[in-house]
Amino acid sequence: MNNKELWFFAKSVLAVECDALKLVNDNLNETFSDVVRQIAAAKKLIVSGVGKSGIIGRKIASTFASIGVPSYFMHPGDAMHGDLGMVESGDVCLLLSKSGSTKEILEMFPYLRSRGAMIVSITGNEKSYLTENSDFWLNSYVEEEGCPLNTAPMASALVSLAIGDALAASVMKLKNITVRDFSRQHPLGQIGRNLILSVKDVMHSGSKLPVVSEDATFKEAVIEITDKTLGCVCIVDKNNKLSGIITDGDVRRVLHNYDDINSLMAKDLMTSNPVSVSPDKLLGETLGVMENRKTQINVLPVVNERNDLLGIIRLHDIVKSNI
Repeated sequence: MNNKELWFFAKSVLAVECDALKLVNDNLNETFSDVVRQIAAAKKLIVSGVGKSGIIGRKIASTFASIGVPSYFMHPGDAMHGDLGMVESGDVCLLLSKSGSTKEILEMFPYLRSRGAMIVSITGNEKSYLTENSDFWLNSYVEEEGCPLNTAPMASALVSLAIGDALAASVMKLKNITVRDFSRQHPLGQIGRNLILSVKDVMHSGSKLPVVSEDATFKEAVIEITDKTLGCVCIVDKNNKLSGIITDGDVRRVLHNYDDINSLMAKDLMTSNPVSVSPDKLLGETLGVMENRKTQINVLPVVNERNDLLGIIRLHDIVKSNI
């Protein structure tokens, strides 16, 4: 095959997977809502599968754990050698099997039932033993896999993963899980810091804050920018209310446009009523304020509800925060 043929074949695989997702979306019914409520009310969620279904199952269990739902992956082989001890009445067991007749799953099935667990199956075979004997069935049927041999679980694995994601997202919605709830499971890494830390935790304030009054000259403002090395200076009125900001970029533009800066006043060259942020805003939300604009903002004044200047936060501070 030449490169163009490979490219077109790859696009056909993606098209098959897109069609599979549309089909599972069309097949979704009210049983899905019942499963969401069962998981939300369960003591814990136990996910199981073999092979590729097992890999998908691990991801589903991990996703539920990440939103605060007690969730574990249990391999059927390990289950029959002691791990069944984690299953108890009040649990939901989510079993993944494309055919609905996976030997290891079927061997484990009666023991799950005997322990009083609610059993939900995700299969693509409406007539399988697993489908017919589970408490709830979610249809993961696909018409084709995308594999040249139509054997490797590609579209079916994607569909099972998507169903798991839809379940987790729906449980989040049902339980009104907030950003702060989510952050409890993500204390490390940039995601965790962005969800746990607030602007006040990393902002520059006090003697480190670059600030001049409205009657300061432009030269005085530039000196303040240079001394505080934060890439900006805030201009305040006599009551410490934020009036405007001058950034490094503003300084360069002024120097380009004016030969004599001695007579220039800071208030005449500042950006009035600049975008600002409150000290209690989460870093992740603040990052969105800075990045989701036509022109990215690299520095933000921090003010309270009365517009009192409290500090400065930079994009660099968010990215490098390691508190």
